[in-house]
Amino acid sequence: MRTLLPQDNDVSVLPPVLPAFLLQRRTSAITIRPRAELDPSVEDLSARRSSNDSSSTSGAGQDAAFNNATIKFSFPTLFGGGFSLGLGGGLYLGGTGEAKARTLWRFLGRRHRAVKDAVKKRILIGMSNTGGGHKASAEAIQAAFQERYGKKYEIFIVDLWKEHTPAPFNSMPDTYSFLVKNAFLWRFTYEVTNPKLIHVPYLSAVGSFVSRGVHEALDKYHPDLVVSVHPLMQHIPIRVMAERIRSGAMPPTNFATVVTDFTTCHNTWFCPGATRCFVPTDYCRQLALENDMAPEQIILHGLPIRPSFSRPLPSRAVLRRTLGMATGLPAVLLVGGGEGMGALEETVSQLDARLGDKCQVVVICGRNRSLQERLRARPKGTGHVLLHVCGFVDNIHEWMGACDAIITKAGPGTIAEALISGIPILLNGNVPCQEEGNIPYVIDNRVGTFETRPDRIASIIASWLIEGGEEQRAEFVAMGRRAKALGRPKAVYRIVDDLAALADEPCFDFGPAAAALLRQRNGAAATAEAAAV
Repeated sequence: MRTLLPQDNDVSVLPPVLPAFLLQRRTSAITIRPRAELDPSVEDLSARRSSNDSSSTSGAGQDAAFNNATIKFSFPTLFGGGFSLGLGGGLYLGGTGEAKARTLWRFLGRRHRAVKDAVKKRILIGMSNTGGGHKASAEAIQAAFQERYGKKYEIFIVDLWKEHTPAPFNSMPDTYSFLVKNAFLWRFTYEVTNPKLIHVPYLSAVGSFVSRGVHEALDKYHPDLVVSVHPLMQHIPIRVMAERIRSGAMPPTNFATVVTDFTTCHNTWFCPGATRCFVPTDYCRQLALENDMAPEQIILHGLPIRPSFSRPLPSRAVLRRTLGMATGLPAVLLVGGGEGMGALEETVSQLDARLGDKCQVVVICGRNRSLQERLRARPKGTGHVLLHVCGFVDNIHEWMGACDAIITKAGPGTIAEALISGIPILLNGNVPCQEEGNIPYVIDNRVGTFETRPDRIASIIASWLIEGGEEQRAEFVAMGRRAKALGRPKAVYRIVDDLAALADEPCFDFGPAAAALLRQRNGAAATAEAAAV
């Protein structure tokens, strides 16, 4: 949102980098007014923004406007003098008296506003590519919208941290990759920031530096609904939206959180300022309640999984022929995530040693090309497992449907997909903290087990597929049935239907617009009461 030009010579509107409500006007030396006080009229606000936009085409004109804008802060010192601060896009220190507020924003790049379609509703999905699950959930929601509603909605998936925050905050996704590879550092970061007493003030402080980028994103996309699929996309966007709605810069707009962790969740997922919070499990629902969300805000549908998992598949034999697999051999799917991480190569070696040519193994290596090459170079033929080595695939639902069991880390998306596919799950690892609760979820529901050692993994697969007796085989089949019963293939469509309703017929009982509308109602009531008197 562009900063409005001042009306007089001694008042400036603070940029989002330093929200005006953080400063208390205790003396006459501080002459700052919130945006709402400067521009209570929406029409006046729009007119002034248009004027400001046209003047911003000239860098010299913009500088001149801001050079005349001043904010006066006079502080006494121990030496009888004082100093003054000038705030705008920059900061100046000097002697007593006025300090000029000068803009540094032109170095941050110019904003490009999208032209809004008068008919289509716009939905902005905020995510950050910290792990593949958040982006996959955003894409699943986008695909379900397109399948369900065609071109009625415009869906924008935006990495707000990467694309709309300044350094060093825009490097947050890279920091996450480093932290999760160093378990102690990640656990320390996770646990320290989990309490509300810590993360709420922390995110408020961070918001002072990054809120301008959120303003720019909202200006660019003009959303009718904002959706978060990331734990760090609640508190700051909600605060910015509430500020914009109060000032008239944005119409009342809903905000929805779609939790993409399965059980164990960081508390930053749950912000009472959201309109609705969609959770995948009862465990997450309880966490939301413990974080002061109202029961009416919380909706349990399941995890948003790509729509392809909701469609019926051909028989397993047909799928295997289509995918080039042997139709008569039991098959296990070994998944290493987008980066092909984990002890995949050692696990393949142990499966080969234990199962020989009595089984086939499908290995999904993601973008790890060197792993693909090493696996393809392994011995083949009699006495060796039949290997099917894949890179990054977009038909994982078919591979799951063609296999008898899956070996994977405890990622929420893959677990949910395996449950929908009805195949037993062998968990071989997890990201500390947020994926730890997924392990007991799988074990307690008797849909799989957990083992990290490749030799023990090979033994378990052998007992499931080849060496087990009749009783073990019956239990293996029962695990598949229980998994199928736990799967929620229609969850993404139910989530999308509710999101569409929030965009079409906004409900402001909760969310960033609720407080602003309540204030307006109270103000109108007070005015009416005063007029009656």
